[in-house]
Amino acid sequence: MTEMNGAKAVVESLKTQKVKDVFGIPGGATLFIYDVLYDSGLNHVLARHEQGAAHMADGYARVSGVPGVCMATSGPGATNLVTGIASAYMDSSPIVAFTGQVNVRSANSSYMIGRDAFQEADIVGITTPITKHNYQVEHAVDIPRVVKEAFYIAASGRPGPVLVDLPKDVQVETADMDFSTAINLRGYKPRDNPHPIQVKRAAQLLLKAKKPIVLAGGGVILSGAARELARLAEFMLMPVGTTFMGKGAVPETHPLALGCVGMHGSIEANKLILEADVILAVGTRFSDRTTGTLDEFCPEATIIHVDVDSAEIGKNVKTDLPIVADAKKALRSIYEQVAHKTEKTTQSPWFGRVEQIKEEYREAVKGVSSLQPRDLLRELRTLLPAKAIVATEVGQNQMWAALHYKVLEPRTFISSGGLGTMGFGFPASIGAKVAKPDVPVVDIAGDGSFRMTEQELSTSVTQGIPVIVAILNNSTLGMVYQWQRLFYNKRFAESKLGSVPDFVKLAAAYGAQGIRANSLPEFSKAVKEGLKNEVTTVIDIPISPDEDVYPMVPAGAGLPGMIWK
Repeated sequence: MTEMNGAKAVVESLKTQKVKDVFGIPGGATLFIYDVLYDSGLNHVLARHEQGAAHMADGYARVSGVPGVCMATSGPGATNLVTGIASAYMDSSPIVAFTGQVNVRSANSSYMIGRDAFQEADIVGITTPITKHNYQVEHAVDIPRVVKEAFYIAASGRPGPVLVDLPKDVQVETADMDFSTAINLRGYKPRDNPHPIQVKRAAQLLLKAKKPIVLAGGGVILSGAARELARLAEFMLMPVGTTFMGKGAVPETHPLALGCVGMHGSIEANKLILEADVILAVGTRFSDRTTGTLDEFCPEATIIHVDVDSAEIGKNVKTDLPIVADAKKALRSIYEQVAHKTEKTTQSPWFGRVEQIKEEYREAVKGVSSLQPRDLLRELRTLLPAKAIVATEVGQNQMWAALHYKVLEPRTFISSGGLGTMGFGFPASIGAKVAKPDVPVVDIAGDGSFRMTEQELSTSVTQGIPVIVAILNNSTLGMVYQWQRLFYNKRFAESKLGSVPDFVKLAAAYGAQGIRANSLPEFSKAVKEGLKNEVTTVIDIPISPDEDVYPMVPAGAGLPGMIWK
């Protein structure tokens, strides 16, 4: 037991959780904590907007596998975190957000919260639908327990964000703090181990299948199950398609890799999953962006669904065999069952079909301009090491990256999949660079998305966090522009952004390096220069606004309705 105030208990609790980095912006309701942080030894990254701080913590968590931490003051500071928290929630990313709050008690011990005090907002009520759990601490003595529980909840089971709201008077209240309290959360017991009977049935279905396929989601990456997935797929010569969040679950240069399934999935992935007789879906929520219209999604296939979150089983797609378990443990158990009953497959008609489809559609998608995003992203892959981290913004840039940038290792591709948050990529890339300072980090951006969080250039420059931003600049809200061209009779309502700002000059204004690349050789040279720079490099790449993302499954259609020309 150690006597200290609540603010010091917060910082000491972070240290017990082995936190090294915090992203945030101070304010009146968190000054007590920041005064302790000042000489705590923790690295604080000062964001320029609280949304940026949340995305930084999210990017940090996605590449490191440990919870990212962000911090904001009460009222607008806290509400500015909401979009970042919601992004993390949709993509099962573990972050712990700390917010300041007005006093929980007034001088006469009655409640102060709820009286519309200056910069008061009910952040617990606001974030309840977008967090795994949240807390409002009423007594300083509870801080060590609450923080320990918050990190445990964020990282265990299906990961996600947790918020801890800290009233000012709790931060200054003194108490005897116990940092050794064991976690005992009644009713929260994540289930990790697969049921042996379900595993046996899954193995039997896969062994009888003529055209089995794996649909790997983000849960494969979150559980560290990439090796187990590859071992099972290689043993059975079973092709692997991924959801967008599962990109990187297998090396995308692997002969069994099909690419992403869904609205902007690869032709081969979308065609072959429709031919499968058994689908082993692992760590996926079967989002609408993956399935298209549900009644057209593999209606004849037998579906085995592995997920650590039982709420996802059968939520969107009818499941024939559910396995509630950690993906890594489930895949390991299924492999052991299969390997015990048969020899490794070395050739099959199904694998031959995979090779045929890949060859048939290898260059089926054609662009309309001389400088194509496809070529830029393929070139980027050749310039970066396998461990390099790529973040994306949201829109056309994101889908071009999904289609044409081949990810070779898990946790090296991060993007806002579920919420689709424009402005995510750049601050997330900063968080990723803080987590992995020795690894090159590139944000593939669109000019529309980058403008939403461009102020974080100040963070990257002043705090020495160099990343590369490659802006595919078509002077439009590209995906909106594409849909208006295809489905709204070319009525381009409010989707043309124009050429302002000049991103090269904007970068220079912040002290970053700005380069314009008008050709593939110029892009290659700019990336090579950016990899050597000690400051952030912004590469402005003008591209045609008439360049669309294909393949595409139109909204309201199923995978059979995919168009690619």
